[in-house]
Amino acid sequence: MIRFACGVCGKQYAVAEALAGRGARCACGASLMVPLRSESSPEVKSMGSAGAGEPARVAPISGGVLRTRRVRADADALRAWFTEEHPVAKLSHIEGDPPTAFEIELRVRGTVHGPDRSGNIQPSDRHVMRIELTSEYPRSAPRCRMLTPVFHPNIDKVSICIGDHWSAGERLGDLVLRVAEMIAYQAYNIQSPLNAEAAMWADLNQSKLPLDPRDLRQGI
Repeated sequence: MIRFACGVCGKQYAVAEALAGRGARCACGASLMVPLRSESSPEVKSMGSAGAGEPARVAPISGGVLRTRRVRADADALRAWFTEEHPVAKLSHIEGDPPTAFEIELRVRGTVHGPDRSGNIQPSDRHVMRIELTSEYPRSAPRCRMLTPVFHPNIDKVSICIGDHWSAGERLGDLVLRVAEMIAYQAYNIQSPLNAEAAMWADLNQSKLPLDPRDLRQGI
């Protein structure tokens, strides 16, 4: 038997040696590769001597250690991607050690209400979003909200509807650019909106959308 663990959530697996080298998918959604032999890292090791004919038990991996490793890797990636030179997003603030909250400036054409909220919709090219990682991250999606006003069917004052497609293997950078695409009206859903007024506006102005036609996923 080959014993190994998911590097994202820590779930343990024991499979036949005939499956060595094959790809698989963990219950948490992460992509796996069955190793050629049982892992022998400090996190995965034998729990003492097994009795005759009894397979050695595998020590459970600490979810806290794995989560910390993943969160630090995410923070490093955001720092590397979203610099001042990035055309779409800039990482402007990080909180925590390990980091559990990020604020990111999005440089994309979107819309906001006019200053008197009289129904006048105006363009805006600067937006700030906040990402907060819960204790269940990465198995559960991060919490996302806007710190600056945005007029969009799927964004309100307290949340951003990022959909039901989050998986533990998704990169935070991809999530950031998904929100940028939403703000640009490259992606929106008017069937079950958070902002009914914005949904009506989008429906009446489809010929003007997207507001920002650039390929926003370049660079990561």
